[in-house]
Amino acid sequence: MELFWTIVFGLLFFALLMASVALHEIGHLLPAKLFGVRVPQYFVGFGRTLWSTRRGETEYGIKLFPLGGFVRLLGMYPPARPGARQTWLQRFADDARSYEWDDITPTDVSAGRLFFQKRTHQKLIIMAGGITMNLLLAFLLFWGVSALHGNWREQPVVRGIQQCIIAEQRDDTTCRPTDEPTPAAAAGLVAGDRIVSFNGTPIVDYPQLTGLIRANLDRPATLVVERDGARVTLPTVPTRIAGVRDTLDPAKVVPAGWLGVLPTVEKVHGGPVSVLKDMGTMTVQSVVALVQFPVKVWHVVVGMVTGQPRDVYGPISIVGASALAGEAAVQEAPIADRAALFASLLGSINLFLALFNLVPLPPLDGGHIMGALWEWVRRTAARLTGRPDPGPVDTAKMVPVAYAVGGFLLLCGIVLIVADIVSPVKIF
Repeated sequence: MELFWTIVFGLLFFALLMASVALHEIGHLLPAKLFGVRVPQYFVGFGRTLWSTRRGETEYGIKLFPLGGFVRLLGMYPPARPGARQTWLQRFADDARSYEWDDITPTDVSAGRLFFQKRTHQKLIIMAGGITMNLLLAFLLFWGVSALHGNWREQPVVRGIQQCIIAEQRDDTTCRPTDEPTPAAAAGLVAGDRIVSFNGTPIVDYPQLTGLIRANLDRPATLVVERDGARVTLPTVPTRIAGVRDTLDPAKVVPAGWLGVLPTVEKVHGGPVSVLKDMGTMTVQSVVALVQFPVKVWHVVVGMVTGQPRDVYGPISIVGASALAGEAAVQEAPIADRAALFASLLGSINLFLALFNLVPLPPLDGGHIMGALWEWVRRTAARLTGRPDPGPVDTAKMVPVAYAVGGFLLLCGIVLIVADIVSPVKIF
């Protein structure tokens, strides 16, 4: 029965991901129609059409492979310049634009209904619409969890301490008389102490405290705690350098200061400001992950070939994310906790999708945004220097880049789906 519900909730999560993709494309569709761009097609999925219907001038539908979606905006590529040199790149661009221009009518051109004819701010709004939709979905999901359920957060209150430093090669975790005490034990920290100051810096929350401890390395540390209603200054002790998880890349272990404190964890309700702060932290972590994405995919391939377990901080596919969400939904925990985790996972993926689409390479939204900005720079420079308007940027010349990036992403997607089937990430 547990397997049945795992599959059911996994499929539900997958459906919600596809709904997120559909809403991403609506983020492009609505402003495009608002600014008068002709939109022939809006589809969820790729491949053979399973179902479609036409409303006005737009065909809406679902295709066979539900691993994405697209909205077709007419006139993404401007017409070829008369007299352009027929290099291989020009011929490639002309072939790409000829497919699109077969559907463009003289009325579309004269009425200014093509994407390349729109003003820069309109192009930016249209191409950023999908990204904005994913960011909005992520914000609403995180805010819903924070306001209705709350988030479990570590507090600068001592739940317990590690009494001694045990060598890594020892299997026995019991302290011996010859073991060196941890900095927390040497300072005299006890359960219930609230740490209010670290080397003279007032402590606001636990992340700030951990940052100060990490940066302290093995230098002296003086802590002030609140104990039984009174403030107590503890003996000054040096923190110790240890290998800890990097805050931006948890897959990496870095040397940093260490105290040996086990914090209490409390459920905290938050509002929009705390949600935006959390999303800011997650954004930085996601950018680091995006930069390392090709290398991490390669590590997945090597691990799959050599039989090594998957890195829980490594990339996964939509299939892997859906499987993890299904497993999370059947864990032995209160229903509210499981629902909150389910929603948080969906919010995290929406945030990642938004950031991923900001990568300034076609066919991603960021590539089209960069094209619009470059066109504005060229036209502005020409106007300021008294030169003729250079016209729209020939984005058709970036089609080879779009094919290369698209092929790479397709290959990565296939690799990750296979890995998530034969060697899934184990969290629960």
